[in-house]
Amino acid sequence: MNKNNRLKVMISTEGTYPFHHGGVSTWCDVLVKELSEIDYVIYSVMMNPYLTQKYVLPKNASLIKVPLWGTEDASEHLETPFSHVYMTKSITNEAVVKNYFLPLFYTLLEEIMTVDKDPIRFGFTLHNLYSYFKEYDYTISMKASITWETFKSYMHQNILTLKSGEAIPSVFDLVQSLGWLYRFFTILNTPVPKVDVCHSAAAAFCGIPCVLAKYEYGTPYLLTEHGVYLREQYLSVNRSRLSSYQKIFLMKLIQSITSVNYYMADHISPVCNYNTRWEKEFGVHSSKIKVIYNGVDKNVFYPSIKPTLNSQQDHQLTVITVARIDPVKDIESLLKAAEKVKKVIPNVRFIIYGIVMIQEYYEECLNLRNKLKLDNIVTFAGHTDDVPNVLRQ
Repeated sequence: MNKNNRLKVMISTEGTYPFHHGGVSTWCDVLVKELSEIDYVIYSVMMNPYLTQKYVLPKNASLIKVPLWGTEDASEHLETPFSHVYMTKSITNEAVVKNYFLPLFYTLLEEIMTVDKDPIRFGFTLHNLYSYFKEYDYTISMKASITWETFKSYMHQNILTLKSGEAIPSVFDLVQSLGWLYRFFTILNTPVPKVDVCHSAAAAFCGIPCVLAKYEYGTPYLLTEHGVYLREQYLSVNRSRLSSYQKIFLMKLIQSITSVNYYMADHISPVCNYNTRWEKEFGVHSSKIKVIYNGVDKNVFYPSIKPTLNSQQDHQLTVITVARIDPVKDIESLLKAAEKVKKVIPNVRFIIYGIVMIQEYYEECLNLRNKLKLDNIVTFAGHTDDVPNVLRQ
């Protein structure tokens, strides 16, 4: 509790609240605004520092922004005094990197690349790195020549762990994958606030500050899974144009992140029973899982007036979908279903509301709509701020 005897909660998000619209963001906004007796710290892992904030935070909420890209130095987003940043840079030399950083970095690589994940060892390593970066400079350590040589050497010596002859990395592959580590683990260079409860919106990189807070302060960690982050990444990475090595490396990294989140969370609350299958597959005991379904306010979400019997013959059946245009949402399967429905109900119409997240995928959907001759049946209506009214269509 803080000095005003109010509960203080950190909600950690990734690519959502308060910089993007969507279901997770709506859920976060309701929590923050409706539970006004709680003080919140929103820890937002974001793509870059130039995003426009879509939600106005209430007085009981503060914001920590952690951009993964769009910065030259990993300390640019920090509110740390310049004098401290300067001092950490001045004392971080090759001897420090070799003696203190590289042993931790090597363990990190071992845990990422192993098939049998050890979330205890991985979490402990993350916290040790977090402690290291309190004293020494992140950018110098991660970009040191000796760090690159260690990374390159490890990957070549342990290439068999990839279990694929096609996954031998090129120089570009190695540069790209080390770059991912540098960007994603910027989180380890960001101070974690002391709060009463940490609440992550996904078993993803945004769960790292919750893991760190548990090591640092013993803070309880609550994890809510709206979707299954690991599943979404499997789908996304599979569709990408990354090389075989990059795909394998990225998924091994994400598996490690997911594992440490599941292990360190004191309580996991997925929004549906489907998600529990993934959690249990990762060894989460049933006693730690409690499904909490998304609530529905019947005063907000209610059906429209049905057409009278006389007009039902002329009534056009309308199917509404509210989802971002993203491969994870599998809009293509919806279009294929629309083609089948059209054969039985010729005057049916489908309206899809949602922001375009990936332009290339949107164009694929438009091409499929044209190929299936659904241009007059399926409409992409863009983003909406009034989901209840849309559903009543």
